[in-house]
Amino acid sequence: MAEHNELGRKGEDLAAHYLQSKGYRLLHRNWVYEKDEIDLVCFHKDLLVFIEVKTRSSALYGHPEEAVSASKREKLLRVIDAYLNKYQIDQEIRIDILSILIQDNKEKIYHIEDAIAPDFED
Repeated sequence: MAEHNELGRKGEDLAAHYLQSKGYRLLHRNWVYEKDEIDLVCFHKDLLVFIEVKTRSSALYGHPEEAVSASKREKLLRVIDAYLNKYQIDQEIRIDILSILIQDNKEKIYHIEDAIAPDFED
């Protein structure tokens, strides 16, 4: 496995443990639609929460959450829409970003709630 894939997997593991410690119930991990995916799908306080995890080993080129570009946001919304349609879900959702920086064996987790507006049309 490539080094960046290992870092991403470690970040997703950390994210899942972090969220579970905060009372989130993990429903799906790496849910795929066509060639895109949503990293984590959780249930928390009557909300279905979709979470994009970004992990970096350095902030030299920006913080991890800055890697969620406009095109990435569009892909996330498309995958989330497919998820909601597949499971026939009609409830309030939230889309978060979990930014993880791992440097010198230290982890910093920054949870950005409501990071992306779910602007689906009815």
